[in-house]
Amino acid sequence: MFIDIAKIKVKAGDGGDGAVAFHREKYVASGGPDGGDGGRGGDIVFRVDDNLSTLADFRYKRKYTAERGENGRGKRCFGKSAQPLVITVPRGTLIRNAETGRIMADMSTDEDVVIAKGGRGGWGNTHFASPTRQTPRFAKPGTPGEAFELQLELKLLADVGLVGFPNVGKSTLVSVVSEAKPNIANYHFTTITPVLGVVHMPNAPSFVMADIPGLIEGAWQGVGLGHQFLRHVERCRMLIHIVDVSGSEGRDPKEDFRIINEELRKFNPDLANRPMLVAGNKCDLTTDEQVEDFRKFVEEQGYEFFPIMAAIRYDVDPLLNKTAEMLSTLPPVAHFEPEPEPVKPVEEFSSKAKVDIRVEDNVYFVEADWLLKLISAVDFDDYESLQYFQRVLIHTGVIDALREAGIQEGDTVSMYDLEFDFVN
Repeated sequence: MFIDIAKIKVKAGDGGDGAVAFHREKYVASGGPDGGDGGRGGDIVFRVDDNLSTLADFRYKRKYTAERGENGRGKRCFGKSAQPLVITVPRGTLIRNAETGRIMADMSTDEDVVIAKGGRGGWGNTHFASPTRQTPRFAKPGTPGEAFELQLELKLLADVGLVGFPNVGKSTLVSVVSEAKPNIANYHFTTITPVLGVVHMPNAPSFVMADIPGLIEGAWQGVGLGHQFLRHVERCRMLIHIVDVSGSEGRDPKEDFRIINEELRKFNPDLANRPMLVAGNKCDLTTDEQVEDFRKFVEEQGYEFFPIMAAIRYDVDPLLNKTAEMLSTLPPVAHFEPEPEPVKPVEEFSSKAKVDIRVEDNVYFVEADWLLKLISAVDFDDYESLQYFQRVLIHTGVIDALREAGIQEGDTVSMYDLEFDFVN
């Protein structure tokens, strides 16, 4: 079954907790703290698998959780970090944040992509020893791993996309120019899934041709089957628009041509400017005058026209030669760049955001789910980003809450893996 959209939930592993332990050894007095740090949680990693051609597997498993890191132990033993959880997808899969629609990755290359990072391991009590705090009886818990609801969207990687009404000969053309074997019959929507075929050229590089299921009027709004597969046209470097010039089903070829172009434009305006050739199929079922009239109509709109009879491969080679010639001058298949996480304006944070504050030996631990997300998005090496972080702490009332908890200048503030001295 061909499935090209799926929604899943992923959760990276939590970091292991730091240990509270003290060195105990015969003849060694006051050995001091020696609790080890927790291990890092496992990442969620996506990897391309060329043996996959559909997202059908995600219909049966929709939740993926990586292992958490091990807790730290005494004798400064660090906990073991968890292995990443690898999820394989077909080449061309687009990964979006289902909540915001932000593109997180385009799985078009062989490079693995970390979508959700595992939580960092918590510090053991060894880190909190100081001349004035020689026996710290506390440690840091591990930070939670990132969690997302993702929408996976497969956009096939093809050089050429065949578009047109149902039953105009798209599948027939793919079958005679490549080794692909699509279903072919004399009725509408014979092809219900996209079909890829590799076209081998004698004196030019081979290219991939995609047979996109037939479009009808209103496809961009969800009419018919074609709307489900318009997304696969977006990556194509060029299009071949196949038209039944004979009007064998009682339609006007010129009107067919106009309707399909309008559907492409409404779905994505960029498709209207995509390089296109026009192939007039079923020329044996009409007169030379009708073919020439349609040729004139197409060329007036700036497109090259190729009359063919796909079923017997008549005059198909000139169309393929021109296609290979155009592809040699066109940029590679479109690649979608990941979109950065948008920075939330300070004013959108609640002025009374909830935080948990606990105090251990003058160390003020501040925790909140929204605070963890904020820290992961801030670049503390950048001055403006640091200023933004300080403004958020003031606006949300975190600074006031610390003062109410009794913090004094010079006391330590610990926010997950961030630690700093408080300054009034």
